[in-house]
Amino acid sequence: MSTPRTVDRAFETALYDTADALDTAASLLAADPAADAELARRGEEFVATAWRRGWQPADLVRVVRRELDDVHVRLVAALVRAQAPHDRARGPRWAAQLDDLPGGDGAAPPRTDRFSHATAVLELYRLLLRLPGLEPLEAGEGPRRGRENRPESRALARIRALLAKAEATGYPEEAEALSAKAQELMARHSIDEALLAAQAHGHASSPDTPGACRIGVEPPYEQAKAVLLDAVADANHCGAVWNEPFGFSTVVGFESDLEAVELLYTSLLVQAEAAMTKAEAGQRAGGRKRTKTFRQSFLAAYAHRAGTRLRAAAEAATQAVAEAATEAATTGAADADLLPVLASREAAVTDRMEHMFPETTTTRLRGSVDAAGWTEGTRAADAARVGRHRPLEQTPGARGPKPRSGTDAGGRQSRRQ
Repeated sequence: MSTPRTVDRAFETALYDTADALDTAASLLAADPAADAELARRGEEFVATAWRRGWQPADLVRVVRRELDDVHVRLVAALVRAQAPHDRARGPRWAAQLDDLPGGDGAAPPRTDRFSHATAVLELYRLLLRLPGLEPLEAGEGPRRGRENRPESRALARIRALLAKAEATGYPEEAEALSAKAQELMARHSIDEALLAAQAHGHASSPDTPGACRIGVEPPYEQAKAVLLDAVADANHCGAVWNEPFGFSTVVGFESDLEAVELLYTSLLVQAEAAMTKAEAGQRAGGRKRTKTFRQSFLAAYAHRAGTRLRAAAEAATQAVAEAATEAATTGAADADLLPVLASREAAVTDRMEHMFPETTTTRLRGSVDAAGWTEGTRAADAARVGRHRPLEQTPGARGPKPRSGTDAGGRQSRRQ
C-alpha cells in the first residue's frame, strides 16, 4: 500500500467518520512507518489552512490546550514550527508568538508507542479541520511595517519594569504608586505616539490604521476577566470583543495602545489573583468559608472599580497634555492639535471595530453577588488603582460611568461575538 493511500484511508476513517473508528485509523498509521512524513506534511497543510482562516499561533495553542491534552499541545507547536519556514513574512506579534510556542527549550518529548502517537495526531487533526474562520487581524498592519525592526521604546521598557515591581511587592501602597505611575506613562506614551504620527504627515489625522490582537481570557471566572480586559481596553483608547467559546478577546486599537493594554491587563490580573488569595485567607481566618460566588464577585468588583480608576487616570493625563499643548500653541511651539488627533484615532478604531464585528452583543456576569467578595474586590482595586483621584464610595448594584459596551447593576458588561 502506498504511503499517501495509508494516510488517506486513515483520514477517511478517523476525520470524517465516527469516533469509534479512531482506533482503526491509528492502527493503519502505526503499521506503516513510511507514512510518517506524509502525515506530518498534511499537518503542516492544516496549519496553513488555519492561518488562511484567520487563526494565529497563540490561538491554535490556546484552543488545543482547552479542548485536548498536553501531548496535543506539543504536537501542534511542533507543526507550527515546521510550517513557519514555508510561511510568508508576517509581523512582530506573529514572530513573538512563534518564540513563545511550548517546547522551545529543546527538551525531547515523552516517548510513546506508535499507536498512541498516531491516535493523538488524528485527534489533533480532527480538531484543526473543524476550526471555523476568525476575523483577520492583519488588515491594519501595512502602514506599521517600519515598526518591526524598531526596538522597544524607553517608555514601554519603563512601564514594563514598573508593573513587574507592582506585581512583586507585598505592600499595597507601593503597588498603588507603581501602578499609578505606569498608567500615567501609558497615557502619555499613547498621546506622544499619536502626535508624532500626525506631525510626520503634516496634519491632525494620521493615515496610520488601527490594528488588532487577541488576548487569552482563561478559565476560571473568564467572564469577570473579560470584563477587566474590556475596562483596560476602554481606558486605553481601544475596544475589546470577547469570544467565549475559544477563550480570547480581540482588542482593536493603535499599536502603542495595544501594547499598553497587553501589559496592564496582565499585570492587573496578577495583582487581582494575588489579592483574592489573600482576601480568601482572611475570610477563612474569620471562620467563613469562601465559595465560587465569593471569587466571582471579587473579580467582578475588581474589574468594575479598576475600570473607573483607569478611565479617570487616562482622562487626567489627556487633560494635562491638552492644557500644555494649548499653552504651547500660544507661543507657536505646537505642531498639531491634540484633541483633533485623538478624535481622529478614536473614529478610526470605531470604524475598524464595526468592520470586524458588525454584530455583537453584551453579556452580564452570571451568578449571585457575594457582598464580602464585592467589598474585598473593590478594596483590592483601590489598592492597585492607577489614577490620582480619590476612590468613589460604591456598593454592589451601583452604576459606574458607561463604557462603550455598557454597564449593568453588577458592574461592567463585556462586548462579545
